[in-house]
Formats: sequence, structure tokens, C-alpha cells
Amino acid sequence: MLQIRPVRTSRERRRFIDYMYERNAGDPHWVPPLWLGEADRINPKKNPFFAHAEIELMLAWRGDRVAGRIAAIDDRLHRETHQDNTALFGFFEAEDADAAAALLNAVEAWAAARGRAHVRGPISPSMNDMCGLLIDGFDTDPMLLMPHNPPEYAAFIERAGYRKVKDLFAWLYDLDRGVPPLMARIADRRRETLQLTVRPIKMAEFSREIDRLRELYTSAWEHNWGFVAPTREEFQHIAKEMKPIFEPRCAVVAEAKGRIVACAVALPDINQALSGTNGRLFPLGLFKLLRRRRYIDQARLILLGIDQEYRTTGLYPLLIAQLHRQSIGGPYKRVEFSWILENNRDINQPAEEAGARRYKTYRIFQKALV
Repeated sequence: MLQIRPVRTSRERRRFIDYMYERNAGDPHWVPPLWLGEADRINPKKNPFFAHAEIELMLAWRGDRVAGRIAAIDDRLHRETHQDNTALFGFFEAEDADAAAALLNAVEAWAAARGRAHVRGPISPSMNDMCGLLIDGFDTDPMLLMPHNPPEYAAFIERAGYRKVKDLFAWLYDLDRGVPPLMARIADRRRETLQLTVRPIKMAEFSREIDRLRELYTSAWEHNWGFVAPTREEFQHIAKEMKPIFEPRCAVVAEAKGRIVACAVALPDINQALSGTNGRLFPLGLFKLLRRRRYIDQARLILLGIDQEYRTTGLYPLLIAQLHRQSIGGPYKRVEFSWILENNRDINQPAEEAGARRYKTYRIFQKALV
């Protein structure tokens, strides 16, 4: 019999994490994330997201065997920001449609008991973390902090009554093609007209730079669909995790009178090194990871934003062109722009005009409970 039970013990918590590795082990394009990182993401003592959210981890059991997992998420900041009375689901894995339906039904009951009107996901656990379900582009590996899942998951979720609420795009930009001449001219003109200083991030002032980037991120994304501004603790937590792999040549900031008004921040795709480690660094995983870092030849653009005051000045070509210029001579052959809301023409259009190609789509689903 199929049973859905909440995670209560440390052993069950380990089973919750391990099931993701078991379910996806046969997929040649699935890249196992670091096990310890996954443990921290669901640990209230390690993840500052829990300061404003409640999460219920659940496992689907068939006898003594795990058949799926899910998390029910009630984020107070999300509800206060959007006033939509929506709960979330995330960390979704299921071996078949029956297990998926039972898990989603359990989340819906949990959400309804708290008076929520909708359930949305997969979001694990917020839009500032890993979100969306891959619906096309299964033939390539995911980049850093991007999901990859079995193709049948979309049908499982739709069969449970969920429908698309938003698609997210990933664009792939080849660096060997050179900066398009028109884009280069536009970039130089914007820099001169607006009297901007364009530079890499200063590693010697990393903590201060991160605080300034958070201010820009909050301003630039304020009116975007689903966006919830991360707290300072959340943003610093993410930055601390990313600092060991951060490379200044992959980050661009534009300043006007000493104030950061735009940024493009990419990170080396550590997934290229993680492939084959099984997500565990010991006893041999750390050696494999360090040995493979030299093979990293791509990066993921995780942060691209412009202050609202400069939103209409056409700075996206400047950011893309400068990121391209800074990357020349380095190990990187391509950059992924992800994720981008499907209706964000301000980024999708310049990306396409620059020669990037849209190669993956991620979907967020929603279901009304009343």
C-alpha cells in the first residue's frame, strides 16, 4: 500500500535526500549535487529561508521502500509580497503517477489546513533557489543550480490537476563567435552617454559588494512575477556558498556616480566537475572534484539586473558585451543565461539578438484549492 508520511527522524531525513540520487541514477544527464549541500537546504539551522517559512517534508512509502518525496512550503514573505494566499511544493520526486498524485494530495491537504487558496511549484524552496520543472532540453546536462528531472514528471503533475502558470527560459550563448558589431557599438555608446564605470567585482571588498548587489537585485526584480526579495541573511548565505568558485572575470557591474546601477554575474559551471562524484566528497569525491575543475569551460549567468531608474536606457547589450569581453582569453566557451521569465522581453530579446539560442524550458505549475 502507498502511504504518505511526514519526515520526523534524522534517518527519514537522510532517506528524503537519498531518494533523489536513487531516482535519477540512471539518467546520463542528471548531475548529482553535493549531498551535504542538499542536507543544508532542508536544515532550519543552516538555511536562513526557514526564518520566514515553514516546510513539511514528506515521503511516499510502499511498504519499507521509498517511492517518492515532496516538501510543502508556506512562505510568509511570499504571501506578504504577493497577497495571493499561495503555498508552494518543492523537492519533488516520484517513481510513478500514483505516488506523485498521493504526494501532491498530501501537500494540498496541508496547505488547505492553513487556509491557502493555491499550491504552486516545483519551487525548492524559493524562487531565489532552484525552481521549475524541466519540460524540454533533456539531452544536455543542467548547469549549476538548475534542475533536471525525468520527462514524465510534467504528465504526473498535470494528471493531478495542475496547469502551467509560468515558463522559464535558458539561453546558451557561445563566446567564440565574438561580440556582434552592432551590440558593441550600442554598448560603447551607452557607456559614454550615461558616463558609466564598468568593472569586475572587487574581491577585496566581497562582503560590501554583495550587500550592494542585493540592493540592486531587490530593486531590479521588485515587480517581477513571483519574486520575493531575499533577506540579507539569505543573500549572504548564498554568496558565502558561491565564493569558493567565484571568478571576477565572470562578473560585471556598471556604476553611475559610485552607485551600482546594473550587473551581470556568472559562475563557473561546477556541475561539469561534480559529474561522476555521486554528490559525496569523501573518500574519493574531493579528489575527483579538484581534478576535474580544470575541465570547466562554461558558466551560468545567475544574476542580470538593472536599477529601475536605468531600466529604459538599454543597458542589457552593455552588460552582455562587457561580460563577453572579460571572458576572452579565459577557459570559457559558452555562458548560459538562466533562468529568464518567458514574458521578459527586456532580456529575451537582447539575448536572441546577441546570437544566444533558447535550449531549455522550465515550467511552474499551479492548482486552485477552492
